[in-house]
Amino acid sequence: MQQNHSEERTYHVPVMLDECLEGLNIRPDGVYVDVTFGGGGHSRAILQRLGPDGRLYAFDRDGDAARNVIDDERFCLIGENFCHLKRFLRLYGVRRIDGLLADLGVSSHQLDEGERGFSTRMDGPLDLRMDRREGTTAADLVNSASEEELERTLRLYGELPNARQMAKAIVKWRTVEAESGKRKAESGERKAESGEAGGIRTTGDLKAAVEHLLPRGRENKTLAMLFQALRIEVNGELEALRQMLEQAVELLNPGGRLCVMSYHSLEDRLVKNFFRAGNFDGEVEKDFYGVPQVELKLVSRKPITASDEELQRNNRARSAKLRVAEKAESI
Repeated sequence: MQQNHSEERTYHVPVMLDECLEGLNIRPDGVYVDVTFGGGGHSRAILQRLGPDGRLYAFDRDGDAARNVIDDERFCLIGENFCHLKRFLRLYGVRRIDGLLADLGVSSHQLDEGERGFSTRMDGPLDLRMDRREGTTAADLVNSASEEELERTLRLYGELPNARQMAKAIVKWRTVEAESGKRKAESGERKAESGEAGGIRTTGDLKAAVEHLLPRGRENKTLAMLFQALRIEVNGELEALRQMLEQAVELLNPGGRLCVMSYHSLEDRLVKNFFRAGNFDGEVEKDFYGVPQVELKLVSRKPITASDEELQRNNRARSAKLRVAEKAESI
């Protein structure tokens, strides 16, 4: 089933589309990978630049993305986590690629669907899983993790300065609400819900638990940082990114391009270090003669950001940073 264009626009507006296409430096007969298919906006544009012998493989572990599958014999959608990049491409006989694009942002569709739990604006189940077929939900996490584990997640992945207070508030809220729910169930006021894990089950519950800790004038920003931290933990996003980048370099042909668009400093730091040094610490390894041993060369030294014109059309592009690197001919 092919997605019509009006429906595609409601799913996700592709960020920095022209910049991504320029960064990929597409060869008409090349093999390319879009590891974050989403609404398919970037993929459709790549296909327009491919000839009859070109191929495009896309990854997306979010089952909703299958609604946007492209009816084109040159295209293949793989409904898996991009950390399994090499394994699934090999299933299709692909051992070398000429370019890879990763748009790491949460899609407009995910943010606008209240039942997914990604939105800080709408109340819904506190899920936050990219792949709803498996894994722990954010509700499971906040209801079972210790105060110390929650603090670590919020500080490390949300970079929240009041991570300790927030973790304490979440644990207090879940304990009080769980006890209240238990008493009501025992008194017959309501039935105990099957599988109920604790006191925080919805995005509204979570917001209520930390409401008194939100800095005035920065409520939405702070909530976004909180939700980001839980989302990264639930989906193992940073580890998946590390694995994907390492596999991508192995797959790239010499001269092939790697284009990665990130939306927060944690992702961007990993990409920046890996492009520069070939590792995530950022320390360039050198041989006996002091020659740097790196497989990638930067196409642009600074990250590419959205134009003022695009920012007026799509404010979700405001935090996007695009980095482009090319596989060296030899080390």
